[in-house]
Amino acid sequence: MHRKLKMGMVGGGKDAFIGAIHRNAALMDNLIELVCGCFSVDPEVSQSSGKSYFLPDNRIYNSYQEMFEKEMTLPPNERMDFVTIVTPNKWHFEPAMMALERGFHVVIDKPMTFSLEEAKKLRDKVEETNLVLALTHVYSGYPAVKEAKARIRNGELGKLRRLYVEYTQGWLTERIELLGGNNAGWRTDPKQTGKAGCIGDIGTHAWHLTEYITGLKVKEISADVRTFAEGRLVDDDGAAFLRYENNVSGVLMATQIAAGDANNIRVRVYGDKGGLEWQQMDPNKLIMKWLDRPTEIIHIGNNGYMSDFAVWNTRTPAGHPEGFIEAFANIYRNYALAVMDFKNGKTPDCKTLDFPNVYDGVRGMQFIETMIAAGNDNNNKWQKWID
Repeated sequence: MHRKLKMGMVGGGKDAFIGAIHRNAALMDNLIELVCGCFSVDPEVSQSSGKSYFLPDNRIYNSYQEMFEKEMTLPPNERMDFVTIVTPNKWHFEPAMMALERGFHVVIDKPMTFSLEEAKKLRDKVEETNLVLALTHVYSGYPAVKEAKARIRNGELGKLRRLYVEYTQGWLTERIELLGGNNAGWRTDPKQTGKAGCIGDIGTHAWHLTEYITGLKVKEISADVRTFAEGRLVDDDGAAFLRYENNVSGVLMATQIAAGDANNIRVRVYGDKGGLEWQQMDPNKLIMKWLDRPTEIIHIGNNGYMSDFAVWNTRTPAGHPEGFIEAFANIYRNYALAVMDFKNGKTPDCKTLDFPNVYDGVRGMQFIETMIAAGNDNNNKWQKWID
């Protein structure tokens, strides 16, 4: 094939926050075009959204079931190549499974599914179909995070010992879900979000960032999971001790009741030779700390001292900050190139395949299950990773 990939969308209507982020990111590198969608469970919203995106009337659908069936009747070069699913968690699994069964590749916002059982079914279907599924753990897309991963992989920190990761927000300090007009409603409703609130929403981002950077997997968790806002039905705060492979220990904190905080995700990793630190609110700076020499501040940009992976995912010279949408775009760009390679009968290289996939999705649901189980253990015992 020698054309742009054609994207469909489930969710992401004109009033939805994350849908616009996905569209802007997907279109940034001119590899993808939006060709169709069911943008809301409300047909009127779906239709008005599709028109505002300048889609033809016959490619704006009132249900995702209708979209999949009608897209299948179009010639291969006209129908969508993949679908992006940006809905509340409850509605991730069914459209993703329907897409895979009909030969469409898939992108899903995290967490991948409503339950671990659903996640395993998607994994099995991906393995059966050899289709490509990407999960938008956006923080893994930052160039500075790529550089941190490369430096750890190269052994610059020595033998890893300890890590800390935190993600603090304050937007759910009060029960704003009762006010309406915001997306706190579904995020605090266990019938739509699943058994976890804060842990599923941002705790999974914190966990994934540590496994991505270090290359190590969590084996055991001891957790404290709480709900501070009286009457809220899911957790809004949590913390955990983590045991990783290779005898590495970690501490994770995720909270949505840190009054005044926005999206402050921060990770620190320490080995026996040095440490590193990255914070999303200063995304183009990587701090390297050493036992035997002064601290280094690495300013991320297209320069000669960065790893190939970081350069591949960097768009501007140092001093021109790259942020959230560019990190999203790196996931979409790598995903698009991987799908194109598969369609052309080629094997994608490691830089192209550098995006969260269905196995990250399964581990994300295992993290949620393990955290909640550990948090419910009043004896504060270690909970082995739930498989």
